[in-house]
Amino acid sequence: MSIKLYDTTLRDGTQGEGVNFSSGDKLRIARKLDELGVHYIEGGWPGSNPKDMDFFRRAQTELDLKQAKVAAFGSTRKANTPVDTDPQVQMLLSTGAEVVTIFGKTWKLHVTDVLRTTLEENVAMIFDTVSYLKEAGKEVIYDAEHFFDGYRADPDYALRTLRAAEKAGADCIVLCDTNGGSMPWQIEAIVNHVREEIRAPLGIHTHNDSEVGVANALAAVRAGVVHVQGTINGYGERCGNSNLVSIIANLNLKMGIEAVSKEQLRRLTEVANFVSELANLAPDDHAAYVGKSAFAHKGGVHVNAVVKNVDSYQHIDPALVGNRMRVVVSDLSGKDNIAVKRAQFGLKGITREQEREVLQQIKEMEHRGFAFEAADASVELMLRRTQPDYKPPFEMIDFTTNVEHRRGRGLFSEATVKVQVDDKIFHEVAEGNGPVNALNLALRKALERIYPQLKSVHLADYKVRILDTHEGTAATTRVLIDFTDGERRWTTVGASTNIIEASWQALADGLEYALLNGKS
Repeated sequence: MSIKLYDTTLRDGTQGEGVNFSSGDKLRIARKLDELGVHYIEGGWPGSNPKDMDFFRRAQTELDLKQAKVAAFGSTRKANTPVDTDPQVQMLLSTGAEVVTIFGKTWKLHVTDVLRTTLEENVAMIFDTVSYLKEAGKEVIYDAEHFFDGYRADPDYALRTLRAAEKAGADCIVLCDTNGGSMPWQIEAIVNHVREEIRAPLGIHTHNDSEVGVANALAAVRAGVVHVQGTINGYGERCGNSNLVSIIANLNLKMGIEAVSKEQLRRLTEVANFVSELANLAPDDHAAYVGKSAFAHKGGVHVNAVVKNVDSYQHIDPALVGNRMRVVVSDLSGKDNIAVKRAQFGLKGITREQEREVLQQIKEMEHRGFAFEAADASVELMLRRTQPDYKPPFEMIDFTTNVEHRRGRGLFSEATVKVQVDDKIFHEVAEGNGPVNALNLALRKALERIYPQLKSVHLADYKVRILDTHEGTAATTRVLIDFTDGERRWTTVGASTNIIEASWQALADGLEYALLNGKS
């Protein structure tokens, strides 16, 4: 069985809140989708905004796609308007796209209440537009909008609209669950009936409003559709579209349908992260298959099992989708969590007893508010510090921070630090735009004279979480700091009822980790 993948991230996906792509972003994503093995890339709705028109203009000269076809999206002609004079239809032709996707109404409610036309005119609008575009030499995909709602309301009329598209020559008729309210068993039963009535190839387009968008798409495949639409990461209006990432993985790995090649499947995680980066949205760590936590093991019993047999708590090899297994450390960890992390860090000479000591330390510290799941650098430092010959690259003697507001100057912060490196003591002061920034600058002034390589290390992110909020201003604060040297990224953690102390813990650990791991 062959399935055609139709990606609508660049059009339907951008209707999701917070999702926005420039025309340049769209071109970059299109290239990635082509590499992934997608067959159709819906570029946008020409005429709806200048950005989409710019994409189609640039696509003609700047895209050299190996497999995918670019599709322009639009609607049927307007009611009581000749198709050859409808400006929106003419705009579709002007894009130069070899594929045109149009949507039409199949639900009586939309015909009478939204289009405010007759049932007969709606059928004519579908037939006329598909016919016209086919005569213009286009591959035409017809999206039957709100099909499943329309079918449940009046199956005879819904099927009549499909027959109009089929008679006009549509290359594929896509059944849309536009409101996302259908269930998988309903989708499968209705598609099975449609296949008895319509000979044209069928497709499926689902939304995730009932949290079954992917399941609905797969149910339609089981019923015989040969064309599946979705968006990368499930971006889309309201609760999103069906997630094409999960659809591809499930088709290939669960249903035995090679939607993309094995090599292309290994790019799945890369593509998901690439699109989220261009959308300026944080990747969903818990996304199926491609999320950072998709193959992360935390519970001690789980880790003990995967150490013995990696398949015991994993449904696939994460490498198949370009992901990897992770073991995270927390107060739920067992001794094997620590052993696995030690091996990952490449640390030798640490005994099982020392690993148990670190595990106990972690449990006690998490009780006080620390969290080590995302702070591997802090865990590595704890393991290193168990060694009798371990010597830290610097030691903090004391620090102070002040926040002042002065007339004529406004608000400013100042920090002093006193640190020891070997037998030398450095005492430095710095001002910053906040106490943590001032502390960071003062510490660097003290250390960079001995360790100039720290000049390339920067704070990439600073996260603060108030834990026991019922304690008010006396609550424990957890601080996570991400560092980067331009090549690698690492995270450390601090926790205290004093946000400055928590920040200092994470800050000092991050720079110590940088020096111990040869960051330059």
